[in-house]
Amino acid sequence: MTAARMSSTVDLARERNIERWRRRSRTVRILRVVGPTLIALIMLGLGVSIAYNTMKPSVEAPTESNQPIRLLNPRFVGRDERGRAFVVTAASATRDPQEYQKVYLDRPALVLDEQGPDPTRITANKGIFHETTGRLEMSGGVRLAFSQAVFQTATSLFDTKSGELAGSGPVQGSGALGEITAKSYGVYDKGERTVFRGGVHTRLNPKK
Repeated sequence: MTAARMSSTVDLARERNIERWRRRSRTVRILRVVGPTLIALIMLGLGVSIAYNTMKPSVEAPTESNQPIRLLNPRFVGRDERGRAFVVTAASATRDPQEYQKVYLDRPALVLDEQGPDPTRITANKGIFHETTGRLEMSGGVRLAFSQAVFQTATSLFDTKSGELAGSGPVQGSGALGEITAKSYGVYDKGERTVFRGGVHTRLNPKK
């Protein structure tokens, strides 16, 4: 190889090295600008996300804490002071968020002394169970069913402690002996005594 060719080869290699260096230099300059910008954008996004997540619970927490407790198909079982068993069921039960011992019932049903000789069954559209006093208020299409008669009334109040049952509003009933209407009623002495009050009217069925 002649000296001229060697010189030309060396110059060409030098130019290639210089060109590669220039390309690397441009790449480094670009990265020096783009890199910090990307880092700044990432940090900004993280800051916004942290701020949003910090503020979000403080806004939603009161709403969540005020949500009432709701139970589906609840069942309350107990005995009155005379030893009679009773069962209260409902389609749903919702506790009052302001008064925890008050429970609102949807389509409640009460069965009193189911294993006894004359069990009592009461159904209604809605009810309120007071856990502190043990009283069950039922209203809206109240139906009382005994072995010998069935009554329709506006309201019913059952005391789970004493076992007494009472109600006000128009009362209409019918059974084997006939029909009766009154303004209020009460069931006492383990269901053996039923008292009707206020405008009582009866119609007895003739004996066959």
